[in-house]
Amino acid sequence: MTKQDEMLEIARATQLPNYRPAPFVLTRGRGCRVEDLEGRSYLDLSGGIAVLSVGHSHPTLAAAIAAQAGRLMHVSNLFYNDRAIELAAELVRRTPFERVYFANSGTEANEAMIKLARRAQHERGEAERVEIVSTSGSFHGRTMGALSVTGQPKYHVGMAPLMGGVRFVPYGDLDAMREAIGPHTAAVIVEPIQAEGGILVPPPGYLGGLRELCDAAGAYLLFDEVQTGYGRTGTFLALEREGAVPDACSLAKGIGGGFPLGAMLVREPLAGGLPPGSHASTFGGNALACAAGLAVLRIFDEEQLIDQAARLGALLGERLEALAARLPRVLEARGEGLLRGLALGPDVDPSAILAALRERGLLLTLAGGDVLRISPPLVVTEAELDEGLRIVAEVLA
Repeated sequence: MTKQDEMLEIARATQLPNYRPAPFVLTRGRGCRVEDLEGRSYLDLSGGIAVLSVGHSHPTLAAAIAAQAGRLMHVSNLFYNDRAIELAAELVRRTPFERVYFANSGTEANEAMIKLARRAQHERGEAERVEIVSTSGSFHGRTMGALSVTGQPKYHVGMAPLMGGVRFVPYGDLDAMREAIGPHTAAVIVEPIQAEGGILVPPPGYLGGLRELCDAAGAYLLFDEVQTGYGRTGTFLALEREGAVPDACSLAKGIGGGFPLGAMLVREPLAGGLPPGSHASTFGGNALACAAGLAVLRIFDEEQLIDQAARLGALLGERLEALAARLPRVLEARGEGLLRGLALGPDVDPSAILAALRERGLLLTLAGGDVLRISPPLVVTEAELDEGLRIVAEVLA
């Protein structure tokens, strides 16, 4: 029995079986490459589901984490720490938001936004505004609040009763949203691109239209940029696509380059929406996580990764469109920047395709159940994208 087989046996005997991992054990990585316990190398164009913004084991990020671990890791939010202050200031400088709350994940950041919307309405004397309007096909997380505003019933099975006061409308449909928003609406929550829902890009004007509807109705607008933010679509935040600025925005995934970190960014009018004692996170904003976040931004600047994501994302989009046009098993190409997908036809088994790609040394993921998601680290090269697309074409042919 190999070391890998032994580790797989231990994993199956000791870990909760709520996941279906591929049958190998990864042990090291660098850039866009990872290696398993048997020494086999894989090209990772999944990016840890859009988390590894600066790739595996970036030396600048690794050094920053090591240095901070030797200096100060955690003090709780009863005290300020320098790294959290520095990272908050950087996020404010780079975005149209004025305040930052740190969490540990995208789910937690979305939970904070839901609570912020309801509490802020309460604080301004509109306690009857408790309803959250979300979209069908959305994904906002797995905890009960975030799950309740996730518009995919398959995640709700066996979890009822969910949080009440939530309505769902079709994504990209402003008329449906106009009908749904009313005097009891606290907020609307949407993804600028529906990532887990299948890499769905809304029609032009949708995000700006949501801003107008919320302003007219007195509802807050919340953007979930957990997967679309941090350069993923070729701009620092995907909201820059239309210039529509929400009242609050969630971030995670790429923000820590692989280190657990999340954030909620807030406009100044909502700065007092969560008064002292109304919300907290024991680990949120700890010095070690924020040091990782600062290192990621330093790498972004030094290596001009957002510009690279825009340039390579455009090339990737063109090449995926060409693939979709010539491969009958592909319905269409979708996405923006380095968040892309190939929608597979109804006669294709997506899981079998993933397995075949892995056998050829390529790691991808699925979105929406039938869309091959390509979300590589932003440090990916054109040659690596070409290598991956060549494997995809061979398998889908």
